[in-house]
Amino acid sequence: MEIKKILVSQPQPAVLEKAPYYEVAKKNKLTVTYKPFIKIEGVSLKEFRSQRTEILEHTAIIFTSRTTVNNFFRICEEARITVPETMKYFCITEAIALYLQKYIIYRKRKIFFADGHFDHFMEMILKHKDEKFILALAEPHNPQVPETLERLKVNFKSVVFARSVSADLSDVKISDYDLLAFYSPNEIATLVANFKKEDIPMIAVFGDKTAAAAAEAGLPIYAKAPAPGVPSMTKAVELLVAEAKSGKTLEPITVSENREAEEFIKAQEAKPIKKTRAKRKPAEGIAATTTTRTAAVRKSVSAAK
Repeated sequence: MEIKKILVSQPQPAVLEKAPYYEVAKKNKLTVTYKPFIKIEGVSLKEFRSQRTEILEHTAIIFTSRTTVNNFFRICEEARITVPETMKYFCITEAIALYLQKYIIYRKRKIFFADGHFDHFMEMILKHKDEKFILALAEPHNPQVPETLERLKVNFKSVVFARSVSADLSDVKISDYDLLAFYSPNEIATLVANFKKEDIPMIAVFGDKTAAAAAEAGLPIYAKAPAPGVPSMTKAVELLVAEAKSGKTLEPITVSENREAEEFIKAQEAKPIKKTRAKRKPAEGIAATTTTRTAAVRKSVSAAK
């Protein structure tokens, strides 16, 4: 079967000609429709206060999305909290760190960012383990970060600043499309809640967690990004469209479990052992050399006598 109509679970770009899917659609004569499956709502000040968190009692804040950045500062404004200049910010990507300029004066000595990789992000936080962190979350959230911080005994408090809710999909006839492109586990949950599985066409997913959500829901996945040679969702879609055009029978792909959090924790637990062994061996070597030299000296003295 050929792929002609694609539904992307994202807001429609302001300028379609600059949208990531524009060139792919033009090249392959595709019809691309944009429709958000979820919307984000910030928690109320009352909901925030019910979590019993004093922002000024903390020294650092962890951000994993722009949504939590926006709603953190909104809550501060509504609660008339002045965030001190000494507050430190830890971001999973540089893009989120730069986004902070919307609210604060950007100073590198107070803003730290990783490259988007989970292990780099955790290592950065561990280097500042003495801080008292707020982990800013949107609900529902990926438990990977809070669970890892807890196991590493980092001093932090999880605080929900926003929630994802289902968008109105009453105007969507899902069977009209050949392919659906999703970017978050919440979108998969909305899809399953609103449509019958037998009506759902092929899906493409971005990210391991979205793939895991689709697999858990029993939905076959036909394209996934990022992957080796597939850096973006548009590339994944383009390759799938090309396969369909060639007449090749399209088969679902196998999604492997992401165990990066578990692997990172094991690596951290192994570090003290490696360091101890590294120190012990030179010490034993020095002791052995010293003993040999002492015996040689004694032998020389005895011979002289």
